[in-house]
Amino acid sequence: MTDAPAPGVPARLYSQTSHDERGNFHYEGDLYRVGEALASLASRIESHLAQDFAEATFTIRTEKFSGGRKIIAEVLDTPADLTGRDAQNAFIVEVRDQMERFGFTRTNPLQDFWSCSFYCEVRIGQAYWAALARHRGIRNPVDMVLSLGAFKKRVKAGDRLKLVDAPAGHRLIGTIREITKVRSGDLILDGRSYLSFPRASAFACDGRLVRIAIGSEYSPDDHLLYEWQAV
Repeated sequence: MTDAPAPGVPARLYSQTSHDERGNFHYEGDLYRVGEALASLASRIESHLAQDFAEATFTIRTEKFSGGRKIIAEVLDTPADLTGRDAQNAFIVEVRDQMERFGFTRTNPLQDFWSCSFYCEVRIGQAYWAALARHRGIRNPVDMVLSLGAFKKRVKAGDRLKLVDAPAGHRLIGTIREITKVRSGDLILDGRSYLSFPRASAFACDGRLVRIAIGSEYSPDDHLLYEWQAV
């Protein structure tokens, strides 16, 4: 069970709280506010993470569903190298501990009981791996002349994309596909294939070359490099 901290003593964190002998787990963060609206909660967490992890950047997203509500913090960039699984887990715990300070959790797995003010999740996705690759020095760099938004406005049906480079073993390097339709989230190519638009941070275009980062923890610098042949 969680005891109230003595004056001047840092509050116990979520990861430092354990179940008692009966299986009860009770954690209430020192920044918890009863009945706080989700938008306000997300805003406070976003500000807190920006202050507590000054050299890292996050994007905060919220979800509502029948079983409750959820706040997701995705890591966009941090000086820390999170390539190893241990480093990832340690960073996720560190960030989640700060998020959990804004809520409460009461649970007992022996009684199949769980109650919390919100669910939280920390994600390390492609945006972080693209940032890590940039820090290390990327292959096939492309100047950002056109933003993703500007590219969406200029690309059109009839334009063609030639795949110039891709991760090792990609079978379509050198092929040219015509764009048959431009949609808000992707490009429809001939041959019943499509190309999804990435996050803005994973996109670069100099007006001729288009680079889309698709890296992962196993190969952060993986990317697709296209030659954009506008008509």
